Amino acid sequence: MHIDYYYAAHSAYAYLGAAELYRIAKEAGATIVHKPMDLRVVMPASGSMPMTNRSKAHIDYFFNREISRWAEYREIPVMSKIPTHHANEIHLANRLLIAADQTDQDINRLSEEMLRAHWVDDADVASPEDLRKICQTVDIDPEPLFLAVETQSVKNTYEKNTKEAIDLGLFGSPAYIVGNDMFYGQDRLDFVARALKKPFAGKWPID
Repeated sequence: MHIDYYYAAHSAYAYLGAAELYRIAKEAGATIVHKPMDLRVVMPASGSMPMTNRSKAHIDYFFNREISRWAEYREIPVMSKIPTHHANEIHLANRLLIAADQTDQDINRLSEEMLRAHWVDDADVASPEDLRKICQTVDIDPEPLFLAVETQSVKNTYEKNTKEAIDLGLFGSPAYIVGNDMFYGQDRLDFVARALKKPFAGKWPID
């Protein structure tokens, strides 16, 4: 079994669910297939409202209360505000993860540390300097990855992941595909664990 893991390198909810995802996969003997995607293309394609158009009440709840509550529940640290550089571009970080995967680096550790650094240390995942520090924290030499991010293979994979996410009707990060079933949001990880043991009745997408 494998889990297709669609997410963006700056996603709060991917961070909140990362350790639990890895625990579930290990327990089930499942492989995680990382699919970093361009969330800022995927969301409007599904009809989701841009952050700039959302109410303060929505942002306060979704990016404050929900995050702090889930962090407490998962027993992991998190900032008490949206990271300073959260609105910066996300292509470099996403492609760096793809480069790590394509060069047989430990993408699980790198991905989790990148998400943690952004949401705990206020790291800027658009900054090459910050990304180098993140790589070094998990004992990965960043220089080969920075060369690889510019290769056509990495760029094509990033575009492919994004197109797949749009075609699947994903509307946020993270989303997990087990078999042909989609589970949106880290709060569905219990369903992911169950699906790895016994698929749910019905199918997705619905005809």
